[in-house]
Amino acid sequence: MTIEHKISTLGLWSEQIELRIRNYELGIEKENDFSDAILRTYQFNKWFTEENVLLALKNICDEFLAKEKLEKWIQKYSPVTTQQSQTVGITMAGNLPLVGFHDLLCVLMSNHKALIKQSSKDNILLPYLLEILFQIEPQFKKQVAFSDMLKGCDAYIATGSNNSSRYFEYYFGKYPHIIRKNRTSIALLNGTESDEDLLNLGKDIFTYFGMGCRNVGKILITPNVDLQRLLKVFEHFNYLANHDKYKNNFDYQLTILLMNKTPCLANDCLILTENKNLHSPLAVLYYEVVDNLKAAIQAISQDDLQCIVGKDFIPFGQSQTPSLSDYADNIDTMKWLLGLG
Repeated sequence: MTIEHKISTLGLWSEQIELRIRNYELGIEKENDFSDAILRTYQFNKWFTEENVLLALKNICDEFLAKEKLEKWIQKYSPVTTQQSQTVGITMAGNLPLVGFHDLLCVLMSNHKALIKQSSKDNILLPYLLEILFQIEPQFKKQVAFSDMLKGCDAYIATGSNNSSRYFEYYFGKYPHIIRKNRTSIALLNGTESDEDLLNLGKDIFTYFGMGCRNVGKILITPNVDLQRLLKVFEHFNYLANHDKYKNNFDYQLTILLMNKTPCLANDCLILTENKNLHSPLAVLYYEVVDNLKAAIQAISQDDLQCIVGKDFIPFGQSQTPSLSDYADNIDTMKWLLGLG
């Protein structure tokens, strides 16, 4: 298949997904395979709510499969040529719905073959979506396969925790590989933010329950930032307390802080506590008071950061809508794939 044909087909794929989303939200044909996939996904993994699954699907259609965006993105790599098609093993994480989709897309566009090991937490949506793609263009079926074990691949892409990365290094280290570790995101506040800015920051914190590397888990603030005001605006997200798993994490973390007599502030959905660490637990937002935001950023290892949110960086509310060129760990996956073979 030519790149032009692939892009055209992916555009049709997006249209089919969007049609299913639209019909689902309008209540048309509620009992069909799309509804069943969403329901089974939630039944199997309570973090993957209907809202979060639909959001992930919409972002994929809007940012990854839109024809004009694909055309603009692929121009950076034109002409797309590979010496020989390779089999790329992809170990997908399961913290967010369809979090490994971008890796798969890059493999498809680079003319390689993907052998996918799905997370046990997210193994329903992707096979369902791919069946739609295969119906539109059966040739794509030659490029994708699933397996419980990744053996005999020419290269590997693995995403997981710092602990699992050591496992990946042991097994995949002698092959060409991209191995991703824990990352998190931060936001910068200088006290001039409007309520709308703070509400949008809430989206960066709470979307997908805060479980992704692009979720803000810590804020750097200047001394004039009003934390009580921040919590007041974040009351918009108090509905998260209705989710049993999230509420259990909230209660547990608050109990630990109170037992240890650690100073903290809280509303019904978030705990604020001062901490120099970057990686905060679920339902907790760390903050650190600094005099100079720019100097504070420079002191943080970029190996730990995925996104920086704030003025002059990623706009508030935009961290969870990555574009095709927003590569995980800032490694150009497409360039790396085109260099294989």
